[in-house]
Amino acid sequence: MGWNSWDCYGTTVTEAEVLANAEYMAAHLAPYGWDTVVVDIQWYEPAAKAGGYNDGAALVLDEVGRQMPALNRFPSAEDGRGFAPLAAKIHALGLKFGLHIMRGIPRQAVRDKLPVAGTGYTADQVADLDSVCDWNTDNYGLNLNHPGAQAYYDSQLALFAAWGVDFIKADDMVGPYLAGEIQSYQQAIRNSGREMILSLSPGRALSLAHLEHLRENSQMWRVSDDLWDNWDDVEAQFARMARWAPHQRSGAWADADMLPVGRIALRAERGPERVTRLSLDEQRTMMTLWCMSRSPLMLGCDLPSSPPETLGLLTNPDALDVLKASAGNRELLREGDLVVWAAESTTSADRFGAVFNTGTEVLRRDILLRDLGLGETAEWDHWAALESWTQEKLDGTGEALSFEIAPHGVCLYRFTPRAT
Repeated sequence: MGWNSWDCYGTTVTEAEVLANAEYMAAHLAPYGWDTVVVDIQWYEPAAKAGGYNDGAALVLDEVGRQMPALNRFPSAEDGRGFAPLAAKIHALGLKFGLHIMRGIPRQAVRDKLPVAGTGYTADQVADLDSVCDWNTDNYGLNLNHPGAQAYYDSQLALFAAWGVDFIKADDMVGPYLAGEIQSYQQAIRNSGREMILSLSPGRALSLAHLEHLRENSQMWRVSDDLWDNWDDVEAQFARMARWAPHQRSGAWADADMLPVGRIALRAERGPERVTRLSLDEQRTMMTLWCMSRSPLMLGCDLPSSPPETLGLLTNPDALDVLKASAGNRELLREGDLVVWAAESTTSADRFGAVFNTGTEVLRRDILLRDLGLGETAEWDHWAALESWTQEKLDGTGEALSFEIAPHGVCLYRFTPRAT
């Protein structure tokens, strides 16, 4: 559970903006489990701009070809200190510090034939010039058959460990799926001697065939391309998370991507500055689906300037209980615009049910309690319920639950056994 600079600042976030969001998180969200602050892509490019990437960008590198923070945006990195001072400030707030990195080795290091730390090789000898990202021109892939390739990743991760990095978002790894790069990067983390979470992205057409490899070599992996604040992006995650949710387990999480809530796009890749275009119902649906499927949660907004309802969305106790302490998370039913999910608490006898309306009209239906996973003989005599977003207490009779759900909306129910 954390914050990432991408949705709001794109490639251009500054140290002051990172700290402002970290301070807000520490004050308002940390008590609910939000604990990680991530600097996204191009932190090593002084001339980074909103709305896209600079082809052939001039990057800040050290003498052995490793990315260093741009001083015009991260002034505490002066004198070769890198992200160590910023990470220390984040840690002092009781939070964790993360950064984004592209796979491979900078083309600039290859061009300049910079040495690979701890070896007699140079960058041009370990690069794979045919392995390139189709949307960013900063790097070449590595020739993993060359002994200097692992040495480069080892040197990069040793630097990150020295800075105090806790979380790494490694990009261009799983779309297409590059098993060798993933293994090499995880090995470099192990070689660094510091525990760091490895999050892989973007997950274009990511197949369950890779599940065991992902579990062995990462802690998080994206299951889609970038998600933005439009309903089509959210709706598409229903099918993906239904596929991945049964396989979630501690330390190995399928990731439905960032939550584009609150005030975003101050200097983003897509669109003008705005408060999220998702309605409050759509935001609740997104938050509920992510929690019911136990996806990691990563915010993309500017926290200090986001509207008050954003804080309420992110601190809903039942939604967060499902995320942190539930099992058997699964889709039970999909019929027309109706989608039903269920899960069981791992800390009590409570059950959770989520009823979604993916359509454009109000949905009025009855559903049997047993179809919410409450048992074959479930009746209201056995259960009390609370709708978590409205805090409405339910006390029905018989065997069915009646509901009315707004377009693109959701009801999240917490069922508690009645005393017998």
